[in-house]
Amino acid sequence: MKKDKLIKNDELRDEYKQSDFPAPLVRGKYATRLRESSNVIVLKPEVAEAFPNEEAVNYALLSLIKLAQTTTRRTNR
Repeated sequence: MKKDKLIKNDELRDEYKQSDFPAPLVRGKYATRLRESSNVIVLKPEVAEAFPNEEAVNYALLSLIKLAQTTTRRTNR
C-alpha cells in the first residue's frame, strides 16, 4: 500500500485558493468567544454513564426542575 504524502498544516489544500476567501485567514478567530460563552456542558464520567443520550439527560433535568418547583411552592404557603 502506498502512503499518502503528509500535508503541511500551514498550507491550503490544492483544491482551495487563498483568493477564494474574502478576508485574511486567521487561526483561532472564534476561540475566545467559544471559551467565554460556550453552551457545552461536560458531565462527570459516572453521570454520563447513567444516560444513554442527550435527550435522556434533558428529560431527567427537566423532571427534576419541575419537581423542585412543585416542592418549593408547597413549602412557601
